[in-house]
Amino acid sequence: MPAPKNRFKAALREGRRQTGLWVALANPLSAELLAGVGFDWLLIDLEHAPNDLRSAIAQMQAMSAFPVAPVIRPPMGEAWLIKQLLDAGCQTLLIPMVESVDQAKALVDAVRYPPAGQRGVGAALVRASGFGAEADYLRTADAEICLLVQIETRKGLAALDAIAAIEGIDGLFLGPADLAADMGHLGNPGHEAVRAAVLDAFLRIKRAGKKCGVLTSDQRLIADYAAAGVDFIAIGSDVGLLREAANVALARAFSSEVDTGSREENA
Repeated sequence: MPAPKNRFKAALREGRRQTGLWVALANPLSAELLAGVGFDWLLIDLEHAPNDLRSAIAQMQAMSAFPVAPVIRPPMGEAWLIKQLLDAGCQTLLIPMVESVDQAKALVDAVRYPPAGQRGVGAALVRASGFGAEADYLRTADAEICLLVQIETRKGLAALDAIAAIEGIDGLFLGPADLAADMGHLGNPGHEAVRAAVLDAFLRIKRAGKKCGVLTSDQRLIADYAAAGVDFIAIGSDVGLLREAANVALARAFSSEVDTGSREENA
């Protein structure tokens, strides 16, 4: 049997925009709940969320019953960690803080088996190959890996055209939060200068024939980036949705008492 088909990579190739959500609660139950909602992809975050390899595997297992693509963001683009995540069954990686051609080329090298790259060969032992049951895994794995690199600094933007030209990079993802900080707008990823930089980056990425992505929960920016042809977009996070829903529930819980009191006072 060959490596499993990467539905996220296939959808990008076919030009179908993919809508996703950041998953940062580090819990397989919440991941399972979100997997059934209808998102195209869910990003398991190891950079800022309290996840590790085992919790990432548990969340991928929880998602596996649903037609949703798990994407993993490691804390850094280290080859040894990439190898572990690929062996664990992740087929789509989003690597943060990519700023140079050399760095990007090293990442391409890390996700491919020899002779095309340097990924270590341990397929007989790992979840990615069905613990050795998929006899053609080694031959077919490279084609199903989707490598996304995150551009989130001015240095990264300066190198964007050269990074986008590298064979093996499937998509470039703009990180507005860190980009805003680097541009002098800490805490304001919706700043007009950041928005303009993202839209300009989209044009450059598309000109190189690659796919572009971004994260934002701002409805205005979602509309702007959709109009600009974003290929994959995360529209928020599980943390943000839970906090928002909790605030709404708390505000709504005793609103009838407030309304009743107001009517009585005005009677």
